[in-house]
This record gives sequence, structure tokens and C-alpha cells, in this order.
Amino acid sequence: MKWEENYWQEDGYMIYYAWYNLGDYITVFGLHRKSETMLVIPCNIRLDCALHLVKESENGGNGMQKEIHTKAPRRPLFTTRELTIIGMLSGITMLLGLTGYGFIPLPMMKATILHVPVIIGSLVAGPRVGAMVGFIFGCFSIFQAITAPVILSFALVNPVISVVPRVLIGIGAYYVYKGIYSVIKKQSIGLAVAGFVGSLINTAGVMGGIYLIYAKDFAQVRNIPLDNVVNIIIGICVANGIPEAIVSAIIIVPVVAVLRRVIKNK
Repeated sequence: MKWEENYWQEDGYMIYYAWYNLGDYITVFGLHRKSETMLVIPCNIRLDCALHLVKESENGGNGMQKEIHTKAPRRPLFTTRELTIIGMLSGITMLLGLTGYGFIPLPMMKATILHVPVIIGSLVAGPRVGAMVGFIFGCFSIFQAITAPVILSFALVNPVISVVPRVLIGIGAYYVYKGIYSVIKKQSIGLAVAGFVGSLINTAGVMGGIYLIYAKDFAQVRNIPLDNVVNIIIGICVANGIPEAIVSAIIIVPVVAVLRRVIKNK
């Protein structure tokens, strides 16, 4: 048995081996030396087994091509680097929440900048990472609503209110950045717009969900007519959401730019 560049020879047979990515499939091509029959061999077998398949193909009929496909091992849901980023940003989110530095006290609610790590994760490592950080942020919001209730805690214990919008932050911010950058090719502008929009997704998602699901309860706890709920919700979105979005954009641009350079140089 000997190796010659891309060929492996034994018993008068020759296997040409090369890897090709074909969607979820990775294949190795084996060339029959005598009949020049092409055989597609699964990549996860030993080459001595590949020789056996090539020999068998000689009896497969008149030099016809035979194909055997096998699915390549699926990549894990998250790589080690992605898990590290998720853990770090989720830890920052919880630290900000537990220390109170991530909340801005307002008369009706605690405005939050806890969504900023979600946007950072999305723009640094992709929408899956951002969505997972958002999921953990949403679960932490439920925990906070139970252990440190505020006026809107009756709604924040619902995952539809606390979790779903936070997951959408990571997905939305990423694709907003991709869309902006594809048009203007300016990273700083794309990051700023993504940070701004990501923050608005958080505010509009939470407050919009409260209006759609808990309008009556909101009117009762605020002691206001039901007809005024929509105006109050819009007012909160403008008064809280716009400042939060501006702060988010200001933070996102330098932080993400630096993190991208650090990761790229590693």
C-alpha cells in the first residue's frame, strides 16, 4: 500500500480521494483503475474499506457509476466560541439586572438597557447567538418579575411578553445590519441602525404584547379607562423606547467594532 499525492493504490486498483461539500453531504470519489468506474464513497469510512467498495463496484455492471451518500456529522448547535460568547453576555445581562445598573427607574416601569448584550451577541456572532442571549434575558425577566415585582409584573411573567420579543431582538438586529451594510457598506452606520432598531424591537414587542393580551389588566392597575390604554402604551414606547434606542446605538457601535477586531485577530 502506498500513497501518491491524491491516489491510493493496492492490488491493481486506484482510489482518487477528494472531499466536496454538497449541502449536508460530504463525499469521497473513488476511481476504478481498470474500468475507470466512478464510485462515490462515504467519507466516514477507512480507505481500506473504500478499496473493498471499489472492488465490489467492478461487479456492479458495465462500468456504470454507483453512488453511496452518507450524511456528514451535523455541526453542534453552538460551537465552543459561541457558547463562550453566550455565557459571557448572558452573565453581563444578569449582573446588570441583579445590581440594578441595567434598569432606569421610571414612574410606570423600569426601562431597561439589558437588551444591549443581546444585540452585541447578534452582531458579533450571528443571529443564533443573539437569539439565545435574548432567550436567557427573557427568562431572567420572568425571574425578576417574580422576585422583584413592578407594576407590570403581571404581564412580564408571561413568556410571550418576556421571552419572545427578546429572542426577536437578536434576529432582527442581525438582519437589519446585513440589509443596511449591503446597501451603504458603512459598518458604523449599519451597527448604529441595528442597535437602534434592536432596542425598538424590545420596547415595541413587550409593550405591544401587553396591549394585545393584557389591555384590561393594564387599565385596572393604572386605574385608567380602557380606551386610553393604547395612548398610554404609545406614550411609553416613545418616552422610554426612543431614549433607550439612542443609548443602545451609541453603545453598540464602538463595542461591536472592537469585539469584531479582537475576534478576527485571534
